[in-house]
Amino acid sequence: MSDVLNIDAILSAGLVDRVIYRQCVSSTNDLARELAATACRQECWLLVAEQQTAGRGRGDNRWWTGEGSLAFSLLVDPEHLGIHGPRLPMVSLAAAVAVVEASQPLVSGWKVGLHWPNDVYACGRKLAGILTEVLPDGRLIVGIGVNVNNRREQAPAEVAHRVCSLSELAGRPLDRTRVLAGIIAAQRGCWRTLAAEAGALAVRADALCLQHGQSLCIEAGGRRSEGVCRGIAEDGGLMLETAHGLRRFYSGVLV
Repeated sequence: MSDVLNIDAILSAGLVDRVIYRQCVSSTNDLARELAATACRQECWLLVAEQQTAGRGRGDNRWWTGEGSLAFSLLVDPEHLGIHGPRLPMVSLAAAVAVVEASQPLVSGWKVGLHWPNDVYACGRKLAGILTEVLPDGRLIVGIGVNVNNRREQAPAEVAHRVCSLSELAGRPLDRTRVLAGIIAAQRGCWRTLAAEAGALAVRADALCLQHGQSLCIEAGGRRSEGVCRGIAEDGGLMLETAHGLRRFYSGVLV
C-alpha cells in the first residue's frame, strides 16, 4: 500500500476549498498563519506537511510528527461556519470528537475516546492532539496531529511510552488519504452540529470522554484544582467534583 497522500483526491471530495502541501515545515499552524493573508475568508484551507520540525501542543508541549503520521491544519472563519460567541471555545472539542468518530471504525476492538480538552486516546496512550489558535482577524487555525502509520519505537524516548498509532491498533497499514478525508468530513459535520445545537455536540463529547470518574488536577489562571471528573457539560466545560463542590472549567492544562 502506498503511503503517499493523494491531494487531488482530497480536493475532489469537496471537503475543503484549497490544499497547501509541504514536505517539511516548522508546523502546519505556523504555515497557516503565514498564508492567512492570501486566503479568502469564506474559504476553508487545508495545510498538510509530511514533517514538522517544531510541532506544538498546548503550553510548552511539543508534538512528535513521526514518518507516516498526519500533521495538518484547517484555516477557517468561524463566522462563516455559523459558530459565534460562547460556542467558539468548543471548536477544539469539536475537533477531538471528529478525530474520535473518524478513527473508531478503523480500529474495531479498541475504544477510542477523548481527554478534555483536545486530546484523543486509545488503550491508555495518546493517539492524536489538537491545537486551536485565533488570528487577530478572528479566523481560527485548527491544528491536528494523528499517529497513523508511524511506529512507537521510532518516537523519542520521552514520549514512546505514552503514544500509540492507528496502524498498530488496526494491525495493518492504513491509507492516510482516506484517514485524512474521513477526519475532515467528520470535522465539517461536527462544526455544523456546533453551529446548530452546541448542546448536542457536548453530549457526544461527554459520551466519548475517557476521564469519567478519574481524579484530575487542572491548572488554570495560575491556580490548581483537584477533583473527580464528572464529564463534559452541555456548554463544553469539564465538570470537576472538588472539595468545594462541582466546578466547570473552560480552559486549563491537566497536570
